[in-house]
Amino acid sequence: MRKPLIGVLPLYDEQKDSYWMLPAYMKALEEAGAIPVMLPLTVDQSNLEQIATGMDGLLFTGGHDVDPKLYGQERLEQCGLSIHERDEMEQKLFQLALAVDLPLLGICRGIQIFNVLLGGTLYQDLPSQLDSKLKHVQQPPYATPSHEVEVKRKSSLYRMVGKKRLDVNSYHHQAIDILAPGCKVMAVAQDGIIEAIEHPAYRYLMAVQWHPEFSYVADNVSKEIFRSFVEAAS
Repeated sequence: MRKPLIGVLPLYDEQKDSYWMLPAYMKALEEAGAIPVMLPLTVDQSNLEQIATGMDGLLFTGGHDVDPKLYGQERLEQCGLSIHERDEMEQKLFQLALAVDLPLLGICRGIQIFNVLLGGTLYQDLPSQLDSKLKHVQQPPYATPSHEVEVKRKSSLYRMVGKKRLDVNSYHHQAIDILAPGCKVMAVAQDGIIEAIEHPAYRYLMAVQWHPEFSYVADNVSKEIFRSFVEAAS
């Protein structure tokens, strides 16, 4: 049986002027039954069109902060570096993928860029913008859970895992502020931060704020997230 090809958005190292990939993304997708392909960092429209029609699904990975200009805000001092080329690539590729209803999974930055490109906004820096005692940036090992999230009963995530609460890892200083129109919340942290979303108008558009790629080896919920994505792309 043919395995689905999953295009994986690259990470960028500005000091080395290179793009790279965390092996955990690739291994999790392989274990779930896909063939992952690291994409080039490109804004070439014809290349992106071929990617959107040639891949069976796309994984939007973690990485640098989304440029606040994309959601109509001035950059705060606490906002981290943004990579313009990556923002532009993801903006173009996301719209192309929606046009052909390609299965999409977002992780960490992935949930943030999905929300922004669908019309929502972000907290640019949780420590300075939200009064919360919850640790959203944990220390390693990153496979260890950091906090709990509540799963919404009517969500795809609940139907997938059958649990009202999940223990998840956490490594982010930005998060969804205003939810994009049409998106549905699948999970929230104890401090109200949105931890997972979906968009029911599309075949498979799902994103989580935590990092299932770090915990998939021993965590069945993480395995199920990748499995459901690969199944949708098959």
